Amino acid sequence: MSKQLSSYFNASQELRQLSHKVDQLLALQRHYEQIAPPSLVRASHVMQLNQQTLDIAADNGTVAAKLRQLAPEFTQLFQNRGYEITGIQIRVQVSLPITERPPRPTSLSTLGRQQLVDFTVKLQDSPLKTALQRLAKNTK
Repeated sequence: MSKQLSSYFNASQELRQLSHKVDQLLALQRHYEQIAPPSLVRASHVMQLNQQTLDIAADNGTVAAKLRQLAPEFTQLFQNRGYEITGIQIRVQVSLPITERPPRPTSLSTLGRQQLVDFTVKLQDSPLKTALQRLAKNTK
């Protein structure tokens, strides 16, 4: 962290506490990534540590079920790394996949092009007519 940013976080008690909490969660996430199988790490993350209980968010019920099976082992592994964790709670937090929009057609059909040409014949000379003629001519 840069010196200016760290001095800003040390400027007030609230920001210092927040910075400490973020650092703690980042360290827990790094440890979690080292002890959990990669397939589970991709579908889950550390949420918070509250009164010695670590909350882990799972993307779906299947991942949550597997994490619940592994929770006692993870608790022990976190304890071996020096964390005072007495339990792990798994929460399902479904994340919606980002759906990509289907690509827009970049060309006109033959029928569409012909209808555009027919329409431009009916228009008076104008910038609109010129633009539509150019569009009909340049589309493939």
